[in-house]
Amino acid sequence: MEKTKQGGSPSVPRHVAIIMDGNNRWAKKRLLPGVAGHKAGVDAVRAVIEVCAEAKVEVLTLFAFSSENWQRPAEEVGALMELFFSALRREAKRLNDNNISLRIIGDRSRFHPELQAAMREAEALTAGSNRFILQIAANYGGQWDIAQAAQRLAREVQAGHLRADDITPELLQTCLATGDLPLPDLCIRTGGEHRISNFLLWQLAYAELYFSDLFWPDFKHEAMRTALADYASRQRRFGKTSEQVEAGARA
Repeated sequence: MEKTKQGGSPSVPRHVAIIMDGNNRWAKKRLLPGVAGHKAGVDAVRAVIEVCAEAKVEVLTLFAFSSENWQRPAEEVGALMELFFSALRREAKRLNDNNISLRIIGDRSRFHPELQAAMREAEALTAGSNRFILQIAANYGGQWDIAQAAQRLAREVQAGHLRADDITPELLQTCLATGDLPLPDLCIRTGGEHRISNFLLWQLAYAELYFSDLFWPDFKHEAMRTALADYASRQRRFGKTSEQVEAGARA
């Protein structure tokens, strides 16, 4: 499996992160209720998983529900929770059959206990899979993630297990929700918006950004392949000059 190297130009990202935007606008355009867009978006999730697995991407992180999404109308939030619950029940076996491991990141405390149990069961069922990691960000926010990492380190300092001077960016990164995974190489946002909306704020520091005008339910196989091809055409410099990168690639 091809690995991403700093200063290199690998053809395949190890870790792809996606902000799945445009479900409501997709539904509104068709005079359908918003939840119809979220349901249609499940097909796009399947398509993107298939393309990433075929391309030998190692990790796919999907922004399913942000910590700010609780502010949406209660009816929509309720429908999203039902959809999430049913998708976990339905898809976990399919993921396991395809050797795909499911992980869920975010603050679970606000979810109904039954949904929390379904999350644990789906993760446990797929825990032995090692072909590909599907990571779902639910009730997740980048600021929350950095804060909880800082709290973990503060408790270590308070307990005398760590000195404040021992805290480095590398150490803090290991305490993030994604701390044991490679950083995202590519972040995709659908729906025509050009912002990252509190998603993986620390982790996206050097990620390549790709914006698509397609609403999420329309972002299927070919759209994902186009995004990967665009990534493959870029030169990742990580603060170096093009000449330094090219010299390093020849070495």
